[in-house]
Amino acid sequence: MTNEPNRVELDPPTTTQPKTEAAAPPESMSVRRADDGEIQDRIMELIDMVTHTTDEFDAKLVRELMTAALKLIPDGRGTGELKLMTAAMKELRYAYRVFGQYPEPHKVTIFGSARTPEDHPDYAAAVEFSKLMAQAGWMSITGAGDGIMKAGHEGPGRESSFGVAIRLPFETTANDIITGDEKLINFRYFFTRKLMFLSQAEAVVCFPGGFGTLDECFEALTLIQTGKASIVPVVYVDGDTTGDHGSYWDGWIHYVQTQLAARGWISPEDHNLYYHAKDPQDAADHITRFYSVYHSSRYVRDDLVIRLKKPLNDEQVQILNDEFGSLVKKGSIQMREPYPQEKDHLDLPRLAFTHTRYHYGLVRALIDRINSFADA
Repeated sequence: MTNEPNRVELDPPTTTQPKTEAAAPPESMSVRRADDGEIQDRIMELIDMVTHTTDEFDAKLVRELMTAALKLIPDGRGTGELKLMTAAMKELRYAYRVFGQYPEPHKVTIFGSARTPEDHPDYAAAVEFSKLMAQAGWMSITGAGDGIMKAGHEGPGRESSFGVAIRLPFETTANDIITGDEKLINFRYFFTRKLMFLSQAEAVVCFPGGFGTLDECFEALTLIQTGKASIVPVVYVDGDTTGDHGSYWDGWIHYVQTQLAARGWISPEDHNLYYHAKDPQDAADHITRFYSVYHSSRYVRDDLVIRLKKPLNDEQVQILNDEFGSLVKKGSIQMREPYPQEKDHLDLPRLAFTHTRYHYGLVRALIDRINSFADA
C-alpha cells in the first residue's frame, strides 16, 4: 500500500509563521524568547531524538509549531485559550493518524440532515448512493449521527465507513453502524471536524438538511471558489422530488441564481462548482467521471500543476489553450515532468501553467474538458 494520499493540499505553505507580527503586542523580555538561537538548537535536538527525520522541511515545520507553543504562556494566553489550542491540535493529530491508515481508497464526504427518518426517500437515496460508491471502491465519511449520516454508512457498511462525530449535549452517541469502530473519531470543535470532512475527501455529496448541512455545503463551495481547497466534485442529490415542496436542491439553485448570481455576488463560472444529480446513480457516475483522466492538483509557486492518469496529446493540449487561455497569466498550458519541489505521485504525467489565481469555476470547467478526452 502506498503512503501517498489521493487528496493533496492545493497550496501548501512554505512556512507556518505569519508574514508579520506587527499588529500583535511586543513579546515579553522578562523571559528568554522562544526563537532564541540556543532554544532553537535544543528544539531541533529534541526533534532529532524523537524522529531522526531526514526531511529538513518537515523538521522546520515541527520546530515552528513547537516555537509557537512555547510563546503562548509569555504571551499571557489564558487557560481557556490554551485548552482550546491544545485540544484542537490533539484532535487533528489523532484524526490524521486514523485517516492515514487508509491513504489509498478514494473517500466521499456525505452531508445531510440527522433528522431524516429511515422511511424517507432521501434516506433511501443516501443508502443507494453510498452503496454505489463502495462498489466503485470508495469509502464514505459522514458525521456519524442518525438520518442521512447513518444512511451514508448503511450503504457501504462499517468496513468502508468513517465517522466524524461532534460532541453535542443533545447528540451523545454515534449511529449503531459505526459505534465502536476504530474509524469513529469524536471532535470537540466544529472547525477541526469540518477540516477533516473536506481535507480527506475527493468528493462532497449533499443531501437535504438544515442549517448544519447548508453551512457545510457553502463552506465547501467557498473554499474551492477561493482556491483554499483542491477542486473536487460537489454534488447535490434529492430522494424526494415530487413532494409538496418539490425538489430541495431545485429551490436552493433558484435562490443562488436569483439572489446571488443576479446581484453579482458570485460569478457566472461559479455555477460550475456544483452539480445537481438526477438520482444516486447519476451522482456516482459524475464523481467517477471526474477522476477518469484527472488525478489531483497542487501549486508550485504560481504554477498550477494538474496531475493526470494518462498524458494528453499535442492537439488536446492546444484545445485547452484555446478554450482556457484566460486562466494563464503568462506562457501556455503544457505537458511537463514533475517539478523538483514535488515529492508525491512522481510517476504521473502533468499539465502545468502559470495561473492567474482567479476564476476557479473555470478551472473546474478545465478539469471537465480534460476528462472529456478519456475515450479519445
